[in-house]
Amino acid sequence: MGTTTITAAKSLPCIGVVLAGGLSSRMGRDKALLPWNGHPLIEHQIAVLQATGVREVKVSGDRPNYHGVIDPVPQAGPVGGIAGIAATCEDSELLIVPVDMPQLQPSLLQRLLTAASTSGCVRFTDHVLPMRLRLDSHCRDALDALLAANDKRYRSLRALQERVGIHEISLSAAEVTQLIDCNTEETWRELNT
Repeated sequence: MGTTTITAAKSLPCIGVVLAGGLSSRMGRDKALLPWNGHPLIEHQIAVLQATGVREVKVSGDRPNYHGVIDPVPQAGPVGGIAGIAATCEDSELLIVPVDMPQLQPSLLQRLLTAASTSGCVRFTDHVLPMRLRLDSHCRDALDALLAANDKRYRSLRALQERVGIHEISLSAAEVTQLIDCNTEETWRELNT
């Protein structure tokens, strides 16, 4: 049986989400397929989510080998990826991680899952990802509004989080190192040395 979290309204199933639909333009190559401990990074992130006890894991982006869900609005960033996943799910708690954060540990993600909150989003202080997002009618309305915005700057994860309400959890200095994302070759090299 998968992990469930308690919300103000009811207990919802928890689904893991790997955001893997980006262009990897700053990296210059597909981040999802970078090798990490003998496996592509996307497989590592799927395994990390599974280790937290989520009911299932979904992948956002055009990833046929991983049953990826294509974004409904091309190049709409992570909000587009989440909207694509939302279209395939009943109401649930989404535990969302980026594909490019290889040092994440299940124990840290468990803190997001178990945090008691009535807010629609639970995240770590000063970090938009990873996050727990309550997928309900309010969240779906927020996603629709952001995707309909003419100005792409309004399609940010921060904007989504502000619309649904944010609860933040503090981190120790050691825990913050788990949130290093590898957007560039330089950061990737540093993580692999």
